Amino acid sequence: MTNPYRIQLMTWSEARPLARAVRERVFIEEQGVPRELEWDEWDEPSDHAVAFNARASAIGTARLLPDGHVGRMAVLRSWRGQGVGAALLQAMLDLAREKRMPEVVLNAQTHAAGFYSRFGFTTRGKQFLEAGIPHVEMILRLGRASESGS
Repeated sequence: MTNPYRIQLMTWSEARPLARAVRERVFIEEQGVPRELEWDEWDEPSDHAVAFNARASAIGTARLLPDGHVGRMAVLRSWRGQGVGAALLQAMLDLAREKRMPEVVLNAQTHAAGFYSRFGFTTRGKQFLEAGIPHVEMILRLGRASESGS
């Protein structure tokens, strides 16, 4: 069975209207993140992944910063639990390996830490608040064995 969605890598100029709509709904409307904290200077230099449904509507997004941080992962509520987040994260990890980044780091909302640990991420440091939401820093080292995707 094929997925009812697809992932596409984009620059910020391509992803902006799509990613902004998803992030507005998930972070600002659902989670109450202040609008001024959601938009930053890191969107422009980052690589973005956007998930689309069969009707070509954006249903999820993520970004990979030039320093190897993954962030702003968001999936619309009606698409959660269907593998969209996993596909977005895998796209970011594949891109990081392609760019030969030694590691990927992210700030996971604590309720999502288990999701990231399934990909091999481990917790580094103590829990902290970001935009009023509990987070934990997580890291995945991309060794030579994983460069081939195995």
